[in-house]
Amino acid sequence: MTRQKGFTLIELMIVVAVVAVLAAIAMPQYTQYMMRGKITEAVSGLSGMKIKLEQYFQDNRAYTGACAGGTVAPVPTGDSAKYFDFTCALATTTFLVTATGKNAMNGFVYTIDQANARATTALPSDWSGSGSSCWVVKRDGTC
Repeated sequence: MTRQKGFTLIELMIVVAVVAVLAAIAMPQYTQYMMRGKITEAVSGLSGMKIKLEQYFQDNRAYTGACAGGTVAPVPTGDSAKYFDFTCALATTTFLVTATGKNAMNGFVYTIDQANARATTALPSDWSGSGSSCWVVKRDGTC
């Protein structure tokens, strides 16, 4: 009597089903993990802009004219703005810097002003915490 070697079709189907279930659970979690990692670009860019704008204000006694190339407070560009576009709204004694998500980060909008008031002004629909007084860095809306 010879013994058969190898896997039966049912064993193979069970392995395929287990791998499919694991992939269905792991992929969305990994995607969210990668997005949380990209949020740091906005947070660090906004924090850096606030410091640079304060330095500009100390030198010029006004925020107007900042955020332009050639000043101490240019908006981040190039590799430092891969997932977010940064814009400045300037007045003599106030500013509002906004980081708006692009590419894989569409839907995310964060702001900071001269009083260091940080806010999450928009998030994708499957995230919570929009309108909060902090930069939301977790999917559950906690700061």
